[in-house]
Amino acid sequence: MPSSRPPTGPTNERLRMLIRFLRKASKENKAKIWRYVAELLEKPRRKRIEVNVGKLERLCTDGDVVVIPGKLLGDGVLTKKITVAAYAFSKSAYEKVLRAGGRPISIPDLVRENPKGSNVKIII
Repeated sequence: MPSSRPPTGPTNERLRMLIRFLRKASKENKAKIWRYVAELLEKPRRKRIEVNVGKLERLCTDGDVVVIPGKLLGDGVLTKKITVAAYAFSKSAYEKVLRAGGRPISIPDLVRENPKGSNVKIII
């Protein structure tokens, strides 16, 4: 008899696959950072992380590599050349990172470039 309980965790298949990928990368590379990012992405939708570009301007310096376990929004100004990996970007945030000379990339791309997660900041 099928259970009538709702599924736990995210129902978005793309997000579920990303979480599985991060957990596997964490085990293979002995990098706890990816497991923590997976846990943050697994939170309920109402607790998902949204970060504005202005916060990156305040917290980062040129050359930083940051990961946002949620969505990067375009409110604020960015002048620093940083690499930003996020689950999602608003169109204006993506353009602002590019205009500042930075690199907006996906989280899996960052994991492939830096499997150990060394010198990566998590912005929440």
